[in-house]
Amino acid sequence: MPLGPTILERLNRARADLRMGVPVVLTRPGAAVLAVAAEALDAPRLASLRALGPGLTIALTERRAATLKARAYDGDVARIEIPAEAGLAWIRAVADPAQDLANPMKGPFQTARDGSADLHRAAIRLAKSARLLPAALVLPVTDPAGLALAEGLTLVDMAEAGPALDLAAPLQPVVNARLPMQAAEKGRVHIFRPDDGADEHYAIEIGQPPRDRPVLARLHSACFTGDVLGSLKCDCGPQLHAALGQMGAEGEGVLLYLNQEGRGIGLANKMRAYSLQDQGFDTVEANHRLGFEDDERDFRIGAALLRQMGFRSVRLLTNNPAKVRMLEANGIEVAERVPLAVGRSRWNSAYLDTKAAKSGHLL
Repeated sequence: MPLGPTILERLNRARADLRMGVPVVLTRPGAAVLAVAAEALDAPRLASLRALGPGLTIALTERRAATLKARAYDGDVARIEIPAEAGLAWIRAVADPAQDLANPMKGPFQTARDGSADLHRAAIRLAKSARLLPAALVLPVTDPAGLALAEGLTLVDMAEAGPALDLAAPLQPVVNARLPMQAAEKGRVHIFRPDDGADEHYAIEIGQPPRDRPVLARLHSACFTGDVLGSLKCDCGPQLHAALGQMGAEGEGVLLYLNQEGRGIGLANKMRAYSLQDQGFDTVEANHRLGFEDDERDFRIGAALLRQMGFRSVRLLTNNPAKVRMLEANGIEVAERVPLAVGRSRWNSAYLDTKAAKSGHLL
């Protein structure tokens, strides 16, 4: 095996660079660009980008472009030309909706419509997967390999990386150990690490559930605010403890704790969404203003973990039909959907109603 990084590893290296504000070089046949995350950009790097030549744009999702009333000629992506006089404040105001209500007039915007948006789209996808705002500055370059070598930048061939972006990285078991819990003394925690070095995911196994019949299971996405702090804005904490409690009562089950905070947008972006909710937007509207979809999670990870542990059929504790569909599409039979309607309060009733009305949750 070559010593150099695989395409999955290069993609994760590119994500780490974007989080630090370091540009990455993205290529496809006949084209190459420098891409840098808008929220991590600083003034010196902005000046350096401009010194390399013309054509600097900011790539946004169609969701964010709709909020800004900017045309998304490429359907899911808008390529907004950055005026010569625009500084960091303008770029951040375009990328981050925090001050939208205070400064509603940012345009008019000039958006590109010629040429391919494939590399702009790739830059946004990388920013999203790095848990950053889905906004990236993109600059065409003519000597990508030379630039990457001279500046020590990560270079990713998107013709090779495209399929890898669509795949969940294989997960490898790291360790498992016995853990007595309040919900069940016979507990065991399994740690799984993806091959690309991204976030680890956990499986909490209660008892010794047989693999030849449906197991009581839950796919639970990490929620620091609900699971740890007892937030009243969501129902995550009550769902976590109710699911473990039911597994303990039945003597067996498996709960997958997936590191997909904030429906897959990360804790920082979830807090941005909460700030927008304080301005009067519901949970779905807040995600859209940030540039995200309603739900950015990848439930294929859950299906892969269940298969690795030897489970092929589940009684799934969920109110979300999307989880049922995704598991079944990835080879896990859902023998029964077990409702988990707990934790409603005056603080989160509107949130739960929005999930039911706009995201199809069965509440």
